[in-house]
Amino acid sequence: MLPYKTIEEAEAALGRALTTAETVWLNYSASKSDYFLYCHNILFLFLIFSVFPLFYILLELIYSKVHDHKIQPKVKLTYSQSFRCYRDVMRMFFLVVGPLQLLSYPSVKMIGIRTGLPLPSIGEIVAQLLVYFVVEDYTNYWIHRILHCKWGYEKIHKVHHEYTAPIAFAAPYAHWAEVLILGIPSFLGPAMVPGHMITFWLWIALRQMEAIETHSGYDLPWLPTKYIPFYGGAEYHDYHHYVGGQSQSNFASVFTYCDYIYGTDKGYRYQKRILKQLKEGGKSNGQQNGGSYNTSTVDLKAD
Repeated sequence: MLPYKTIEEAEAALGRALTTAETVWLNYSASKSDYFLYCHNILFLFLIFSVFPLFYILLELIYSKVHDHKIQPKVKLTYSQSFRCYRDVMRMFFLVVGPLQLLSYPSVKMIGIRTGLPLPSIGEIVAQLLVYFVVEDYTNYWIHRILHCKWGYEKIHKVHHEYTAPIAFAAPYAHWAEVLILGIPSFLGPAMVPGHMITFWLWIALRQMEAIETHSGYDLPWLPTKYIPFYGGAEYHDYHHYVGGQSQSNFASVFTYCDYIYGTDKGYRYQKRILKQLKEGGKSNGQQNGGSYNTSTVDLKAD
């Protein structure tokens, strides 16, 4: 809870006039506890899991040419199957994700996530978000790789791989233990570089929106993420799901540098080279529509 209730008190404490954003924040948060503000994450996650995937369903309904960008065009889930996935995600949300958010506040308070004034600058927010993404990506890479060992995959991770052709609703679809384990990488960045609660909200929201895009099953050329250096995206992660349990490729959650450095993108790069050669040689057939992995042979799945 902020130590001041009025704009005059806040301006006196800061020694300057409040910005418009700070005035809005003060008016909203002055009478609310830090715990209540932190719990906004639950609402944000619910809305993101429920609404953001609908963007891709609406695209399918109103823009027929979007199917030209479907990564595995031969795989088509019914709306009933998509809803079943969403139902399972919501069950996990209310039984695991929500309670975890409610109980994790002491750790957030301990690392120094603040709610007061002044608000961080745009530059500070961007710099901290960059740190969060890089830290999460690196630690997630190794945890994900461990989950592909025989025991980790059979006992935990294979639930997430039930969708060999991912859909947007399936981004958070996972075993409850995986949900808990992968919460660690998401927390490490803010623990290393604690910022404002607004930055923390943005981090949680952007990371989940990125995961939904990555699992969307569509390689849309106009997305702004196409301009982010070393960004993996939907096509990159789709290959990992397509290969499935035997996959030792494309473990990265956001960027591609870890897979490149540690040599775990060889299967993906080999498959890309073969598809390029087939296209250039005029040997591609109807099964290779839209760069589909359905053209791949068993050899293309090998790392």
